[in-house]
Amino acid sequence: MAVTFVRAAATMNGMALTLAEAEKILADNFAPWVLDLGLTVEDTGALHAVLRLPWSDALARDGGGISGQALMAAADTATVIAVASARGAYGPMTTVQQSTTFQRPVTGVDVLVDARVTKLGRRMAFAEITMTGEGSEEPAARASTVYALLG
Repeated sequence: MAVTFVRAAATMNGMALTLAEAEKILADNFAPWVLDLGLTVEDTGALHAVLRLPWSDALARDGGGISGQALMAAADTATVIAVASARGAYGPMTTVQQSTTFQRPVTGVDVLVDARVTKLGRRMAFAEITMTGEGSEEPAARASTVYALLG
């Protein structure tokens, strides 16, 4: 898979990626099974990204709630977009650690995946992710991630 580097004039001035740039990173740099989740970028900022994981019966587990595996993959993907937005461009990175807690089931609604970069260094990035069923005030899951920045 070819690595796509994206840098816009706006990001050179310290601004976040545009939604179109973030969507291009998503389309160009993730495995087909991740793309099959149907994730879309809802928002980007200097230190964050919000992705939407659309509800799908195919992602539901016993009992009808969205599977933990889908939520973890969405959190991991949202972190990449948030780190790219914080850096102003996509560059190779890899997950070093991810810890996820599941607090309540999500059934029949999309999940908003809000990734916030808490520390961005030259070689490492740290983020906290909150996953909330659309229309809910209470998180369904939370994750904490650590990434190695490779380029």
